[in-house]
Amino acid sequence: MGQDIDPFRAISVSKRAHDLKAEGRRILHMEFGQPSTPAPKAAIAKAHDVLDTDPMGYWESRPLKARIAQYYKDHYGVDLRPGRITLTCGASPALVLALSTTFNPGDRVALARPGYVAYRNTLRALNLEPVEIACGEETRYQLSAAALDAIDPAPAGVIIASPANPTGTIIPADDLAALAEVAKRKSIRVISDEIYHGLSYGPEIHSMLEFDPDAYIVNSFSKYFSMPAWRLGWLVSPEDGAERTSAYVGNLFLTPPSLSQHAGLAAMDSTAELDRHVDVYRRNRELMLEAMPRLGLEKIAPPDGAFYIYADISKYTDDSLAFCLKLLEETGIATAPGVDFDPALGHKFMRFSFALSTAQIEEAISLLEPWFARQPQSQS
Repeated sequence: MGQDIDPFRAISVSKRAHDLKAEGRRILHMEFGQPSTPAPKAAIAKAHDVLDTDPMGYWESRPLKARIAQYYKDHYGVDLRPGRITLTCGASPALVLALSTTFNPGDRVALARPGYVAYRNTLRALNLEPVEIACGEETRYQLSAAALDAIDPAPAGVIIASPANPTGTIIPADDLAALAEVAKRKSIRVISDEIYHGLSYGPEIHSMLEFDPDAYIVNSFSKYFSMPAWRLGWLVSPEDGAERTSAYVGNLFLTPPSLSQHAGLAAMDSTAELDRHVDVYRRNRELMLEAMPRLGLEKIAPPDGAFYIYADISKYTDDSLAFCLKLLEETGIATAPGVDFDPALGHKFMRFSFALSTAQIEEAISLLEPWFARQPQSQS
């Protein structure tokens, strides 16, 4: 029998939101990190052309892999052999590939708490042991080199994310270098989730490849490239793992959709259009940050990037799932309960996604302010 894993509770919130929508309710979806913006125009045009002219089939695009390799050169100064890149059906299979090709059942893998719910659950599903390290305000909710160094015995691997989900915090270059040094010294394999690269509101984003050329890198077209429904991502493997990754992906997943690969290649040259999407998220972030004190939510993680605000709601509740469901029923706003991201302390947190249109964010704020004003606060 396979391993039991926890449900993704934001999905239950979303299901209820869709039930309410079917009943005719107006719903604002702030529960998932899903861009409200469309795929780039060039990607859509390319897809139309391919549908009309190419019967397609199982295929891994060499031009796309070469273009991704060039992306690492242009953005991070990293020379990357295209053969180290494996194209996948989104970031989730890339994570599965990195974990399954690298570790043995029972191996321990460290990760920050709070962190993306699927890290913990994917590790468990693969019979690996998650070693969750509580990360708070003092480390900006990120795993520090000192905390990684202090794990005894040292884990076989570590998952890092910058910008992170649910907090949006970015790991500075010096801290990434320190993490890489600890990992190298203790033979800890690094898996870096870089799915939110391109979504920054000030701090510079660095790839772990700049500091650890043997790291596994997970990325996707779902966030910055605004193509979540196209299910296209990639995994960068170290030189000594690329052949093994290729064997695994061929047996477990074959290839991502050919149509998506054609479109993804076109999307990579659409940066001017995509950067305008980031400008929308930047404005949405400003509006949400201005609104947070008016909601009584003064304690938030610094949203340096991605499109989330992770807020402490302990003055209102110690049951974030019930709180999010109540908010949904009474306002039509769907949000994510913190317990997804932190099973120990997340019952006192919630996550807002601001990956909506600015008009929708303004509408949401107009509903959130009076609703939070009506909520009783704890006396402690």
